Amino acid sequence: MRPGPVYVLGATSMPGWSVIRHAAARPLVPFCSPHVKLPACRRWRRFNLEDEAAYRDLFNGRAPEAIIHAGGICDIEKCEANPGWAHQVNVQSLAHLLNHIPGKTRLVYISSDHVFGGRAKPYDENSTPAPISVYGRTRVQAERLILERKENSLILRCALGIGPSIDGRTGHLSWLRYRRDKHLPVTIIRDEVRSAVWAEDLAQRILDYCDSPVTGLRHITAARAVSRIKLARYLNARFGLGLQFSVKSRKERPVPHLGRVELATIYKDPLAAPLPPVA
Repeated sequence: MRPGPVYVLGATSMPGWSVIRHAAARPLVPFCSPHVKLPACRRWRRFNLEDEAAYRDLFNGRAPEAIIHAGGICDIEKCEANPGWAHQVNVQSLAHLLNHIPGKTRLVYISSDHVFGGRAKPYDENSTPAPISVYGRTRVQAERLILERKENSLILRCALGIGPSIDGRTGHLSWLRYRRDKHLPVTIIRDEVRSAVWAEDLAQRILDYCDSPVTGLRHITAARAVSRIKLARYLNARFGLGLQFSVKSRKERPVPHLGRVELATIYKDPLAAPLPPVA
């Protein structure tokens, strides 16, 4: 455990909220958007990712031991509709952070499997990114900025985390429950396959990497991949959701969906061990 404070930017995201929930006893300092009005965030520090001046203020006084950056826009549809805004939030804001972060502060950036698009063979850290969406392209651009910093920085491409969200709507499990409760249709993609892990396991691995000296790029993997149909059926049964859902192919949807994106790793150390899969 790092002795000093660890800032968590984007603490309302699925990985950010999972880290906060999982590590209540640690000196974590959660940050969220000034516009968030959720009760759980009432005492959190407010931070506008798009405001460069906010980054100067962030490091006035004692610098944090580390920053876990889990922020950004991950809504595929919104990114497709407004790519300039997606770039501003997901890439330009990170450039602001890198301009002001002290060299001694460790940076752990939470990226995504959306830097890939889909193929039969798993993707490891040596695989060339091939995003198929605006969102995926912004993640690739952000990663390149961090790799240029080189020292004291780590990019974590994460498997799909399954667990509760802070707003009860985001994240796959909360999305299913929300759609059920609102009597909204649920559509599952037939030809999408992902690595999926439990959110609490993902949070612990992120914290373990934060405490480690590892730099560069790492994948957080699952022991096996799962189709979205199998995942939906499993969650439906395990949590007694009572869902009825339709099934469509990727090409039938208006925005890009991943194909088969299974994360693998070239590393053999304990932190590289696959997490238990969901389903």
